[in-house]
Amino acid sequence: MKIAILGIGLMGFPMGRRLCEAGHHIHVWNRTEHKAQRLAPLGATVHAQPADAVRGADLVITMLDNGAVVGHVLFDLGLAAAMKSGSLLVDMSSIKPVEARDHAARLSERHVGYLDAPVSGGTIGAEAGTLAIMVGGKPTSFDLALPVLQVFGRATHVGPVGAGQLAKLANQMIVGATIGIVAEALLLCERGGANMAKVKEAITGGFADSRILQVHGQRMVERDFAPRGRMSVQLKDLRNALSTANEVGFDAPITALFEQLYAQGIDHGLADLDHAGLFVELASRNGMS
Repeated sequence: MKIAILGIGLMGFPMGRRLCEAGHHIHVWNRTEHKAQRLAPLGATVHAQPADAVRGADLVITMLDNGAVVGHVLFDLGLAAAMKSGSLLVDMSSIKPVEARDHAARLSERHVGYLDAPVSGGTIGAEAGTLAIMVGGKPTSFDLALPVLQVFGRATHVGPVGAGQLAKLANQMIVGATIGIVAEALLLCERGGANMAKVKEAITGGFADSRILQVHGQRMVERDFAPRGRMSVQLKDLRNALSTANEVGFDAPITALFEQLYAQGIDHGLADLDHAGLFVELASRNGMS
């Protein structure tokens, strides 16, 4: 199977590396070419244009910033036109469900299959091959892509096209809100005179324990906000969730509250911090360092 990957950034690079290490010869493209060149020593073929990377490929993976970028690369930069009939596009970007359905319909006209397969687990999961992968599309397409997806982590087929993106929105709603309440709770403890690190240790194993408390809570304790998943990306996902909620007539007040908090943090210069950087915004509101 000839595989192409487009988007060799924070997530695309470790995913591409895992495919190379698993013995696949991959073709890669990135808007900033030097990022793609990092995979060349591992045997990847780097292309200057996305159409060249996918020409003749059986399976094409996209890991791009948002739905507008995915659409631009697919239909304006010639990727879709260059894909062969019967091939399969697996979009692992986080985009709106309505965008996924539109892309699938337009690719179907060219006899190209489609899966929306966003991921959760961040760079840690991408490097370790433990990503949670939420997949929407035809079961036959899922079965075809599964051996490749398993290189990245655990893939679950959740429904038709767009369902993968719905599952990712659910994931990001939970992640964004949980980061916020963990930050607020730890800051309250610090303001009250407790040792924040010890509070985290004390509630570990109880009902308040979570992956967010352990990973992002530790980043808060250490004041380590180097970006793994950026504040700006978290805000984009929350806005996609609210847009989708509006489309289906669903009231999401909790998500709306956190959308405002992340937006205000970004307005205050925190866009490129890890999404645990909401801690910084909440600390600033309370006059805390």
